[in-house]
Amino acid sequence: MADVFTAANWIAAGRQKPRKSPPLQWRIESLDGGGIHTASGQLINVDGPISARASSDAVIVPGPFVPDVERFLERKDLVTPLIAALRRQHQRGVLLASYCTGSFLLAEAGLLDGSVATTHWARGKTFERRYPGVDLRINDIITEQENIICSGAVTSALNLALRIVQKLVGAEVAAETGKLMLIDGNRVAQSSYASIQNEPHSDPLVLRAQRWMEKSLQRGFNLGELARQLAVSERTLNRRFKQTTGKAPLHYLQSLRIDVAKRLLETKDLTMDAVSRRVGYGDLSTFRRLFKRETGLSPREYQRRFSRHHRQRRAIAA
Repeated sequence: MADVFTAANWIAAGRQKPRKSPPLQWRIESLDGGGIHTASGQLINVDGPISARASSDAVIVPGPFVPDVERFLERKDLVTPLIAALRRQHQRGVLLASYCTGSFLLAEAGLLDGSVATTHWARGKTFERRYPGVDLRINDIITEQENIICSGAVTSALNLALRIVQKLVGAEVAAETGKLMLIDGNRVAQSSYASIQNEPHSDPLVLRAQRWMEKSLQRGFNLGELARQLAVSERTLNRRFKQTTGKAPLHYLQSLRIDVAKRLLETKDLTMDAVSRRVGYGDLSTFRRLFKRETGLSPREYQRRFSRHHRQRRAIAA
């Protein structure tokens, strides 16, 4: 994000006559003022300790890259002073921003209650369960309300940085910065990147149901047949499925079909009709409609963006 701010300052300087001081200045702070080791092991030097009394226009909360964010939040030695500092800054009217799992810290501080928010798509269910009072928009790349901005996974920090440039420096400088740094400002949804394969659980009944669905993808779906296969009632199957996956079996099957369709579009050189049939949709228009609803892109748009074969053809044509 500091690279984005540096570029914005450079662009703004070219517009100023006479030149003034850079519009954006920043500090990187840690709780104790000491350097921070990232998840990849790199050491980031900081400018000093976090001070809730310092004046600023914006405070950015990076996302802790941890396997279990809820276990991280149990670290009261870290979380309690962070929350206290964020609350004080919010009371002063400072713009608060977060990316990825940083939104968990804002929610833990109670600053997102009754407001919209987003986070990494793979952490959506955990966030919803832990903070039911927050209006989670998990498909959104960026949300903004009540002077708080949240964004999705780590690369969305670039989009977040552009939004901050827009608010503090201006829309024209933000637009030019995005072009200079090749930041895709048209990314509006995380749904095209999401995968249900990244949602692990340990319910043996639901695991058996999911395996049956994967093997029977091209068949029509019948909840009664699946319940008989698993030797349980439809009511029990429906309840356990919703508890474990957050979706009813039919909704999960639709998501599974779209997930498999995404992989086929990424890796196979198939027609849309062939992809549609392979995932159990005989009607191509139904497949297109559901795919667009789940991913935010049409199948053709998704193929253009993510297919290896499509990229190879473009490279040969070039």
